[in-house]
Amino acid sequence: MPQPSNHPRRGKACVIGAGPNGLAAAIVLAQAGMDVEVFEAEAEVGGAARTLDLTLPGFHHDFGSAVHPMAAASPFFTSLPLADYGLEWIDPPAPLAHPFDDGTAITLERNLTAAEADLGEDGKAWRALMEPFVSRWPDLTADILGPVLHLPRHPFLLARFGLTAMLSASHVARRRFRTEPARALFGGLAAHSFLALDQPLSASFGLVLGAVAHAVGWPIPRGGAQSIANALAGYLAHLGGRVTTSTRIHSFSDLPACDLVLCDVTPRQLLALADHPGNHPLPNRLSPGYRRSLAGYRYGPAAFKVDYALSRPIPWNAAACLRAGTVHIGGALAEIEASEAAVAAGLHAEKPFTLLAQPTLFDPTRAPAGKHIAWAYCHVPNGASESESDAMLDRLESQIERFATGFRDCILARHVSTPAALEAMDANLIGGDIVGGAVNLRQLLFRPTARQYRTSAPDIYLCSASTPPGGGVHGMCGANAARLALRDHERGH
Repeated sequence: MPQPSNHPRRGKACVIGAGPNGLAAAIVLAQAGMDVEVFEAEAEVGGAARTLDLTLPGFHHDFGSAVHPMAAASPFFTSLPLADYGLEWIDPPAPLAHPFDDGTAITLERNLTAAEADLGEDGKAWRALMEPFVSRWPDLTADILGPVLHLPRHPFLLARFGLTAMLSASHVARRRFRTEPARALFGGLAAHSFLALDQPLSASFGLVLGAVAHAVGWPIPRGGAQSIANALAGYLAHLGGRVTTSTRIHSFSDLPACDLVLCDVTPRQLLALADHPGNHPLPNRLSPGYRRSLAGYRYGPAAFKVDYALSRPIPWNAAACLRAGTVHIGGALAEIEASEAAVAAGLHAEKPFTLLAQPTLFDPTRAPAGKHIAWAYCHVPNGASESESDAMLDRLESQIERFATGFRDCILARHVSTPAALEAMDANLIGGDIVGGAVNLRQLLFRPTARQYRTSAPDIYLCSASTPPGGGVHGMCGANAARLALRDHERGH
C-alpha cells in the first residue's frame, strides 16, 4: 500500500487512469503543489475520450463520445487554459436534429428565441421549461455537477430544477407539450439517460441537455475527443505532473510510495485492485462493510456502437439534419419510449433509438478530402452477447436508412463495437456501460456508496464516473474527489 512521503503538507499523489476524470484529479492535485504521477493502462491518454483510426487510413474516429456539451460547459474545464494546449471548439449551426417519417425534421436551435419559433405551438412551453436554467446556467452547474450531499449555493434554483428533474421524461413530455415534434425532441434528450422514459429521474437528462444546448451549445473538439485529453495532459505536464501510459496497475503495491491514491476506476475494478495477490503481505485496507457496498453497485445498460467511413455526407431525407452535429433517430415519442423500455427489460429493441454524430460536416480534418465519418450507437442490455451483433447492426442501420435513404450506399467501411469490445478497449466500460453505473435514485444519492469519493482507506479515493455527478466528459468527478482528498490530507496533518 502507499506509504507516507517526507513532505507532510504537499507530498506525493498517484492517480490510476488517465481518462478525463483521472487527468482532472491530477491537475487539481498538481495545482495544490503535490508531486503527481498518473498511470494509464492504454497507449494513449483519454479513456473513452480517445480518437482512433478504427476503419480506414485517414479516418479519425472517436472511440467514445464525439459531441461534448458538458465538456464545454464544465466549471472545471472552463477554469483551465486548455486552448493554450490545442483544444478548439467547433459549434455546428444547430446542436441537434430529430427527423420524422414524413421527411421533416425539428432542429434544436442554440438560440432560445429561434427554438421557440421553430417549435410553433409548443414554443412558449419549451421556453418556460428551459429558460430558468439557461439564464442561470453557471449557477445551476455549480450545484448539479458538485457532490450530491452538499450545501447548495443556489437552493431555490436547485429546488426548481429538482421538481421537474425527479419526474419521468414521459410525464414531462406529455404534460408540457401538445405537438409530436416537441415531445419527441424532449424524449430523445432524456433517452441519453439509458433509463426507460417512464422511470423517475429520466426527465433530468432532458432538462440538462436541453438547457446546455441553449446556454453553451453542443460543440465538437477540432481533431476529435483526443484533443480534450491531450490538452488536459499538456496542462498537467506544465504543472509538473507526469503520465505513464501502457502501464496497467494490477495492485496497489504496483504504485510508488505516496500520500494519496485517486482511482479513475469503477467499483468492480477497485475491488480487484484491493484483492490482487500482489498486495500481500500488505494488509487489506478496504473494510468488509465497504467491500459489500461496492459489490452491490449496479451497472447499467450498454452501448452498441458503430463507426463509419463514408464516401459522402449522409443523405438525410430532411436537409435540416445537415445543419446539426448530432441527430437523434427514433421518430415519435412512443417509439423512443418502446425502445428504451425494451432495454430496461433486458431485451433488444426492434427499432432502437439511435444517437448519431457527423463531425466531418464541420471538421474536415477528420477524414480524407471529400470523405466523411459518422458515429452511431443504440442501447442494449449490459453485457449483451456477441451473437446479437449482426441483428443489432442491421436494426441500427435500418433506422438510419429510414431517415436517410441511400445511407448504406455511402459506407466505405465500418467498425462495430459490441459491449464486450468496448470493455476490452476501456476497462471502465463494464459490460459496455459507458456512464459508469446505473442511473437510479439510490445510485444518485449513494454513488457508489454513502462515502461517495472516499473509501474505507484514508489515503485512497475514487474519482471515476461511478462517483457524483456521474457519466460524461466534464472532469467534475475527478476535480471533486481531488479537492476532497486535499482537504482530508491537510486536516490529517
